[in-house]
Amino acid sequence: MVPEDDRINPFFAEGGEQSRAKAAIVAQYFKAWANVILPTTTSWGGTRVGYIDLFAGPGRYHDGTKSTPLLVLETAIGDPKLSQTLVATFNDSADAHSAPLEAEIEALPGIDKLKHKPKVYTSEVGDAIVELFSKVTLIPSLVFIDPWGYRGLSLPLLRSVLKDWGCDCVFFFNYNRINMGLTNPPVSKHMEAIFGAERVVHLRDQVAGRSPAIREELILKALTAALKDLGGKFVLPFCFRNEDGRTTHYLISVTKHFKGYEIMRAIMARHSTKVVDNVPSLDHSLKELNELSPELPLEHPIDDLKAHLLWAYSGRTLTVRGIFEGDSIGKRYLLENYKEALRRLEIDGRIKANPPADLRPKRKGQVTMADKTEIIFP
Repeated sequence: MVPEDDRINPFFAEGGEQSRAKAAIVAQYFKAWANVILPTTTSWGGTRVGYIDLFAGPGRYHDGTKSTPLLVLETAIGDPKLSQTLVATFNDSADAHSAPLEAEIEALPGIDKLKHKPKVYTSEVGDAIVELFSKVTLIPSLVFIDPWGYRGLSLPLLRSVLKDWGCDCVFFFNYNRINMGLTNPPVSKHMEAIFGAERVVHLRDQVAGRSPAIREELILKALTAALKDLGGKFVLPFCFRNEDGRTTHYLISVTKHFKGYEIMRAIMARHSTKVVDNVPSLDHSLKELNELSPELPLEHPIDDLKAHLLWAYSGRTLTVRGIFEGDSIGKRYLLENYKEALRRLEIDGRIKANPPADLRPKRKGQVTMADKTEIIFP
């Protein structure tokens, strides 16, 4: 494999549906994350929140579409609280990206509303940045790491930005290049940086001779385990697939709190190209997006969830919210999916609820199921 040069990221020349989806997911999560974090900053002892983008790019794709930095700043400009509290830091080692980004930021309508002027740096993402972040206490920050390939992405970097209170991270995981890199000796140091030296040796043995689907599952499982070892308790991948339906890359969200996990899953659900029984695929497939006559789905995810809940919680009594928080980690199901499965089980007489259906209000013709409703499993 020829070593990649990711100083100039050709991804920004592409634009397209998947680029827009990626930028939108990060920007929408930033807004939701900030709305959760801002009311708690006084308990932390500060009055600022941060957004850090380490591979920021030029601000727009070549088709003119705004990328993440401009979307985030527009969000802050339009929010009275965020405009006074956001500290935005952008970095791109390529002058061909950083200079246009500075110009785009300066040209944003209302940019003067921001109390803290956004800063643009041109540092290489490597050991020096890891050391810097490791030594300082970050203000509550959302950190976005979007390298073209995999240079700069490392467990030490992720640890350094996740260690502090209120800090979440979203990063680009180039599955195609990393999948090939696992068995390519010249880039072994990069694979060790991403998975850890011991884990990558074990992973190479695991994936040898496996089918593409199993190989992908094992790689994602190893990555998730490595991130959880860093303290990233909740890891959520969003898959991007090409016109053939094959995985090209992932957007990975890492947070230490279930609320962030719940919010990001709901945002990713809105950008999923396939939804069956109101259950999202949590992926963006160009094949599905371009299908004129999509096939009828053979899966029945709510029925599967019903069966799972009866088996997993047999003889137990829990609230709806308790079931959701305890059971949904690592699954595609949203809170509304759990409520629908439980509602159907109640109608079928398979469970009991307290208060029962006849004492709960209706909405749009259906009996509601509040978060605090108790579910009694036989």
